[in-house]
Amino acid sequence: MTAPASAKRPSVGRRSLRPATDESPVFVDSNVFLYAIDEADPKKQQAARHWRSELWRSRRGRISFQVLGEFYVNAVRKQPAAREEARSEVRDLLAWKPVVADAALLERGWKIQDRYRLSYWDALIVAAAKAASCHYLLTEDLQAGQELDGVEVVNPFLRDPESVL
Repeated sequence: MTAPASAKRPSVGRRSLRPATDESPVFVDSNVFLYAIDEADPKKQQAARHWRSELWRSRRGRISFQVLGEFYVNAVRKQPAAREEARSEVRDLLAWKPVVADAALLERGWKIQDRYRLSYWDALIVAAAKAASCHYLLTEDLQAGQELDGVEVVNPFLRDPESVL
């Protein structure tokens, strides 16, 4: 099932529900990093690279060790010869202060999973975003605009960085 054409266009002028003065970090799911290196969909690649670049520039990008692991495993599976490049990217992303999965994160993840009926892995991403004090979660895996435990889901292929940063 494909989304209507209007849903696929980036909503360039759309602003977040948060105040314009919000300087909170933005949690990034692994799919954004994967699209940035995947040449199969040039539009998504360009959007993912733009987000990645703006988050590096603003120093507002945040991730978890779960995201780093998912990125690495999937990047190497798609391009086995690029193992060292993927490792280098993971090393660079350590500057984004990855959230560590500990007992508290696990408990928060389970509560979010039960409350919103998410998969365990998606709930753990939301819990990590909350733990990193992020108001935004950049992913295409959850419903755009949805607020989960105080974290707003932003689809990076429907919104541009300027609508959040």
